[in-house]
Amino acid sequence: MIYKGIDMDGEMGLQRGMELATIGGGCFWCLEPIFEPLAGIKDVTVGYAGGERPNPTYQQICTGATGHAEVVQIVFDPQIISYKEILYHFFAIHDPTTLNRQGNDRGSQYRSVIFYHNSGQRQAAEEVMSELSAANLWSSEIVTELSEAPEFYRAEDYHQHYFDLNPDQPYCRAIIAPKVVKFRASLKSSGKD
Repeated sequence: MIYKGIDMDGEMGLQRGMELATIGGGCFWCLEPIFEPLAGIKDVTVGYAGGERPNPTYQQICTGATGHAEVVQIVFDPQIISYKEILYHFFAIHDPTTLNRQGNDRGSQYRSVIFYHNSGQRQAAEEVMSELSAANLWSSEIVTELSEAPEFYRAEDYHQHYFDLNPDQPYCRAIIAPKVVKFRASLKSSGKD
């Protein structure tokens, strides 16, 4: 398939050879700046998935009544970064043992969730969660939801690149910035920077 002069695969108009990952682990503002600079990541879009209401708004999902989670949908090149690597980063940046909560953000919209796009992703996620559970990294069990990818709804424009565009906003300074600094330091110390 050709889309605007670019050779595309069928799913979501992806450029040939690219894959999708859809994950949620608390506020999507926190996830986006973690994944955007990684090698092999081509695009990160914040949005909503996993609920019943079509085309939800931020105000609607904030009630927790729509069933949607705040997620990021990542377009990545599996020749540069594997799906499993994305999942390892995902589990390193949030607490997968708290049900419907990350820090002070509470509600089902903040749940830890992996929405897999094919059976290979489902198997990879099961393997990663089993490996991390066996490593006893947390004092409680992983409660991350693992479900087939539902319809993804792109969040409103003002949510896209929120941290980059609002670095002085109090939530960004107090919550997101320290998480980003810690993650980038861990990459540097592991030699993956």
